[in-house]
Amino acid sequence: MDLLWVLSVSMLAACVAIPMDAAAGSHSMFTCEPITLRMCQGLPYNSTFMPNIMNHYDQQTAALAMEPFHPMVNLQCSPDLRMFLCAIYAPVCTEYGRMTSPCRRLCLQAKSDCYQLMDMFGVSWPEEMDCNRFPDCDEPYPRPVDLLSSSDTAESPISVQRDYGFWCPRELKIEPELGYSFMGVRDCSPPCPNMYFTREELTFARYFIGVVSIVCLSATLFTFLTFLIDVSRFRYPERPIIFYAVCYMMVSLVFFLGFLLEDRVSCNAASPGRFRASTVTQGSHNKVCTLLFMVLYFFTMAGSVWWVILTITWFLAAVPKWGSEAIEKKALLFHACAWGVPGVLTVTLLAMNKIEGDSVSGVCFVGLYNLTALRWFLLAPLGLDVVVGVVLLLAGIAALNRVRMEIPLEKENQEKLVKFMIRIGVFSILYLVPLLTVIACYFYESSYRTIWETTWVQEKCRDYHIPCPYKVESTSRPDLALFLIKYLMMLIVGIPSVFWVGSKKTCFEWASFFHGKRRKDGLVNDSRQVLQEPDFAQLLYRNPNTPIVRKSRGTSTQGTSTHASSTHLAMLDEPPSASTSRAGSVRSARSKMSSYHGSLHRSRDGRYTASSFRAAEEWLPYGSMPRLSDQSRHCSTNQLDSLSRHDSTLRLESQSRHSSIRDLSSSRQAVLGVPGNGIHRMLDDNGAPS
Repeated sequence: MDLLWVLSVSMLAACVAIPMDAAAGSHSMFTCEPITLRMCQGLPYNSTFMPNIMNHYDQQTAALAMEPFHPMVNLQCSPDLRMFLCAIYAPVCTEYGRMTSPCRRLCLQAKSDCYQLMDMFGVSWPEEMDCNRFPDCDEPYPRPVDLLSSSDTAESPISVQRDYGFWCPRELKIEPELGYSFMGVRDCSPPCPNMYFTREELTFARYFIGVVSIVCLSATLFTFLTFLIDVSRFRYPERPIIFYAVCYMMVSLVFFLGFLLEDRVSCNAASPGRFRASTVTQGSHNKVCTLLFMVLYFFTMAGSVWWVILTITWFLAAVPKWGSEAIEKKALLFHACAWGVPGVLTVTLLAMNKIEGDSVSGVCFVGLYNLTALRWFLLAPLGLDVVVGVVLLLAGIAALNRVRMEIPLEKENQEKLVKFMIRIGVFSILYLVPLLTVIACYFYESSYRTIWETTWVQEKCRDYHIPCPYKVESTSRPDLALFLIKYLMMLIVGIPSVFWVGSKKTCFEWASFFHGKRRKDGLVNDSRQVLQEPDFAQLLYRNPNTPIVRKSRGTSTQGTSTHASSTHLAMLDEPPSASTSRAGSVRSARSKMSSYHGSLHRSRDGRYTASSFRAAEEWLPYGSMPRLSDQSRHCSTNQLDSLSRHDSTLRLESQSRHSSIRDLSSSRQAVLGVPGNGIHRMLDDNGAPS
């Protein structure tokens, strides 16, 4: 399903790219200009316009292309060669911008007259000058009608105007095999450093991004290390927060590397000997740039997907009352979606060769100059994640609020539930506000990118000798603050994970870690928690005045049915020595008889009797005291029986009362789900200081 979605997105992007590329070349108007070529001076006409038939956008480029023909013109191999070359490289400027081509006869005559001389100088006839592409006519060049139009144009104040779009300057040209493109023109790349900002602004921005990346890296690394100290503490439904923090830890690490690398990866080096300026890196030919892009884009998308999965787990714990173990069974599916979808998107961008260097931050990303990639691979996934996550989050919070309003809880549990809901809300706001700000910045860039590029062309067209824009309706330059806000929000979105793990419990765990003390009972308590849950159906529907006798959910080999039988049976003392006095023996016997309260069973008349009174005499050591008379023995036995019965009754009542209090304090588990519910676990972790 994910692959089908990516393929459909790719097809739509390809369809949208066609009209965008076509429209990108329709914002320039060009006018007639006087001829400056030395070879074409003294002709019947003195004005021309660019581009010419050979697609040269200025006369300087046309002059370089005409240099191989200078020897033939100087040797006058043909009287028609000079006129033919000027008709191609510097055509006459007509009234309506109509470009007239020389006749085929003129081309054939010049080629046949100078063919041998050209072969002697090693000059070949260019394919662009093939005579078959010219009209079959027998008229001189320029035609009389062209000369009349040219003279009228010279006297008229209205200049001839044509639309030629953006022409890539020679300094920004790139080898065709690299697959670069800029403003809809192939084999062209944006200038580096950034085309919109000065070097001072770029230096400030780079240090700003470096500082913010260090802060975010420290925060997310703290979250991850806290998880490693006590892995059992962060279970589902809050486990996705840890993976979310890991994703943005990698994002901040890539931005920090970009700060260290400056523009050595995001920009191609200049080649003054080849008239090549420094340009922005594009495509996958630069291995370091490709690696930075893969890590940055993959973990950016994975972080947003993990947030959606976090809202899904909260929804499952709050609405259908799934327990932590039930949610954890879906962990494989969660990981497949969280890592699989970003992986497919990353591979798709690599196949489409949409990697672009960012000269502001020093990293490589997508959508910096290509609007199609920006819309389909950044705005669409992030917007979808926000919509799905917000819907699930609101549904979960509404379910928790309904539980709080409809089911009566103790005041302490009510406060914990309210605090937990507030914590979820604050955490979500701390995530959504930066993410929505980033999406708003992307929308702003998508809307104003064309205006920014037109303004840049208007400012640099004279320097690059390219056609300048004509009739520009509005000009605008991007504000550096916009880009700084975008980078700040891209990094700060990972910091809310510290808000979730920040508690007294975290402080105690770090203190224990630095003191070399590890909590060994964490796993034991977690495993026993499910076994010791109360019967919540009995708790909700019982008479409030009736005490609850808890049933043991542990294991026992003695076959006992009371709650603490296994504990008290294991605490029997050793037999006393032979030198013990009679009073000590009586106290010892009384203590041993009272310790058997865990083995009492209830008879039909409601009385508790000891099941092993006969063991009283068996435990008394032989010869430890003089033989008692029958009367004294009978009296002692009655006293011990009365004391044992009274003591056992008091212990059972105390235990039952304590158990009832524990059951009432645990009533929020009956409200929020089955034993081991994920919301219950987070309430315990958030409410307890340690």
